[in-house]
Amino acid sequence: MKNVVIYSIAFLFLACTGKQDLSPSETSKIVVESFYNKDNETLKKYTTPEGYEGLKSIQDLMAAGKSGNSNFKVLEETADNEIAWVRFTTSYEENPELFKLLKINGNWKVTQQGAREKGPF
Repeated sequence: MKNVVIYSIAFLFLACTGKQDLSPSETSKIVVESFYNKDNETLKKYTTPEGYEGLKSIQDLMAAGKSGNSNFKVLEETADNEIAWVRFTTSYEENPELFKLLKINGNWKVTQQGAREKGPF
């Protein structure tokens, strides 16, 4: 009986932790949807401090009147051990967008792209 309780607690703990190893594309989708739906707590969780500040500074201008289903579609993705790039389209913008992601403590986070930094696509 004691073993059943221990296994039940362990199972609940693992079930509640959620999916931790998101791909760069999955992380990008979460960031896009949290940005346009103004879910800043989620936005902050999946971005670097620089990425969060950059997105937050333009959120009121870009997200005005845009919410709902993003129709997020990955066009291209490339990743190495520490850096990933995701080019995607959404129903919120006409032109494709590009995110740079860094792997921090095993999790992908959207960061701010440098002023003269060009992606691989």
